[in-house]
Amino acid sequence: MSEPGSAGRRRTAILLLVALAVFVYGVDQFSKFWVVNNLDYGVQVPVIGDALQFYFVRNAGAAFSFASGSTWIFSILASAVTIFVLWYSSRIRSLGWAVFLGLLLGGTLGNLSDRFFREPGFGVGHVIDFISMPWLLPAIYNLADVAIVSSMIVFVILTFRGIRIDGRREVSIAGDRKVGNMRSETDLDTGTARGE
Repeated sequence: MSEPGSAGRRRTAILLLVALAVFVYGVDQFSKFWVVNNLDYGVQVPVIGDALQFYFVRNAGAAFSFASGSTWIFSILASAVTIFVLWYSSRIRSLGWAVFLGLLLGGTLGNLSDRFFREPGFGVGHVIDFISMPWLLPAIYNLADVAIVSSMIVFVILTFRGIRIDGRREVSIAGDRKVGNMRSETDLDTGTARGE
């Protein structure tokens, strides 16, 4: 594929990544603002019976209220993830990877903002959690957590399909000596047209 085409794919993927990250971050922060201003702390509010409840809590741990009391550690890890995503995104050509990194970045920034700017202080702030689905998970979480878990699901799908961040797919081509020969989806389509 030509360089202009590659540059176009990269531009589209980065725009998708940024747009998705901004959307996730905005929705997460708006939902937390609404929760803090409209729900009573520690009170369960049925939304869909017992299937979905709003339960406002402040979480000092990781996603789904895991490892409470290790706030600084998770602040550092979240900062590292954010830096890694920003650095790694320069290699992106795949829309699937853009979705993965956009969800991960938006969710990570959503919870990291809480740790930096909410009480009790910078770096040790408690994350606002409020979604409770007891039949599904014995935990309380937020939309940032949902985005992070969704990003992991996308990552697993991309990995199993052999799609790399540059948009190329690792496949085994009959007749090739090397198993796992790297070809882009465009290359495969072109090869099929030529009778390969």
